Amino acid sequence: MAELTSTGETAAARVGVRRTYKLYIGGAFPRSESGRSYPVTSAAGDHLANAALASRKDVRDAVVAARKAFPGWSGRTAYNRGQILYRIAEMMEGRRDQFAAEVAAAEGVKAGRAQALVSAAVDRWVYYAGWADKIGQVLGGANPVSGPYFNVSDPEPTGVVGVLAPAGSSLLGLVSVLAPVITSGNTAVLVAGERVPLPAVTLAEALATSDLPAGVANILTGRVAELAPPLAGHADVNALDLTGAGALAAELEELAAGTLKRVLRPGRDDWADADPGLARIRPFLEVKTVWHPIGR
Repeated sequence: MAELTSTGETAAARVGVRRTYKLYIGGAFPRSESGRSYPVTSAAGDHLANAALASRKDVRDAVVAARKAFPGWSGRTAYNRGQILYRIAEMMEGRRDQFAAEVAAAEGVKAGRAQALVSAAVDRWVYYAGWADKIGQVLGGANPVSGPYFNVSDPEPTGVVGVLAPAGSSLLGLVSVLAPVITSGNTAVLVAGERVPLPAVTLAEALATSDLPAGVANILTGRVAELAPPLAGHADVNALDLTGAGALAAELEELAAGTLKRVLRPGRDDWADADPGLARIRPFLEVKTVWHPIGR
């Protein structure tokens, strides 16, 4: 059908640009190295789009990117990390209508509820941004010892953390497992919920336009049963969050034990809790304690 242009002339109707949903690895948006994709449907069963179907090779590439980013990210000041997390919240706030539409379709909720979930997800970034420079004060400090020593404990990031996002909470749950991992200086390889991956890809676009360095957060979409085992068994992954593991949890925990990973087991999480505290920060920290003699 013809439409009227600004000059009053008629022109052929414009064909819209269809969006492609890709992986997010090392700050870039590649398709899966396998070339595969899979259909994503709404909660009502309508086809929404095709998402990249990541492979084991994509998992390995994401781990390499996360490891490369770890020294720089963990070496930044906690204050600077907090600033960057706040910047992510700013980027999400500017795209809230897009997030709300995707959450509504993925979770089958009404528009008002979807907007509330988006608001909670944005607020969650602000919440953890505030925690960034307070973790050391709460979990570390000078220890009272009997002897002529200074004894100081300081929490440090574990390293590369594999995160399995919750299967049903497409945005708020996703942010609630990713934000605390990177807040303390860890880097992450996250596997999005298999049925609800589209908000995760949109989040990746917000991360890419924030100040978050490439490789700090890497997001994969695809089958959890295919991606989780190589992530759990990878020797260069230091910790694992099994929130979205489902029936695979026991198998993945056994694989993680082979390389002595820290493991956060699935729990009954309340993603709407506005004050989750240190519950998801503490499991991915190591505490370094230094003894130093007092000079006389």
